[in-house]
Amino acid sequence: MKALPILLPASLILLASLAGAQASDLPAPKDFGGLIRYGSENAELGPPKAGETRVVFLGDQVTDLWGEKFFPGKPFLNRGIAGQTSAQMLVRFHQDVVAMKPKVVVIQAGTNDMAGVTGPATEGVIGENLASMVDIAKANGIRVVLASVTPVCDCYNKQTGIRPQGKIISLNGWIRAFAARSGAVYLDYYSALAEGRNLRKELTKDGLLPNDAGYTAMAPLAEKAIAEALKK
Repeated sequence: MKALPILLPASLILLASLAGAQASDLPAPKDFGGLIRYGSENAELGPPKAGETRVVFLGDQVTDLWGEKFFPGKPFLNRGIAGQTSAQMLVRFHQDVVAMKPKVVVIQAGTNDMAGVTGPATEGVIGENLASMVDIAKANGIRVVLASVTPVCDCYNKQTGIRPQGKIISLNGWIRAFAARSGAVYLDYYSALAEGRNLRKELTKDGLLPNDAGYTAMAPLAEKAIAEALKK
């Protein structure tokens, strides 16, 4: 009687094939959190100097594209990465915030979560990611500023279908309430940039990102929130 062939599950066959593969044959792991972006810069920067009030701005494209006018002469670090969600920022929070030993972190996240950049994300999921970042910051003696999600408009590109205005308002309400509960400072970019529910046309270049005038309106609000956090 012939012996029957042994049928292995597909998962075991895959594991066996990977075990025999060379490292160069395997797909390169994706940098989900964007750790590569600021890794070298962080290592070269080193700890703050004596008396330095270092501040880290952690965010997405609204922070990343602030440009050359990003608080010149101040010990503020721009750690924004365009396209990132709150989940990705949480992954790099230790490297790009805690290891920098700032006095304050300004966290700005949420617009790409709504757009589903890394998959569907409810307000609850976004809130949990923000709460985790706040917990980590507080455990390391870092004061927290939580920035609102900035408004959008269909001035130049269709944005409101991707980032519904009602959801932005709802999430900002949650962020404001959570900031009050957690002892963080709420940074209200939204009110300064919005007219009704829309991002003011003169303050944006594409309906999503602020232009120079938009960033000029945002900067003093950020500095005021940082000063308030330092007093806590």
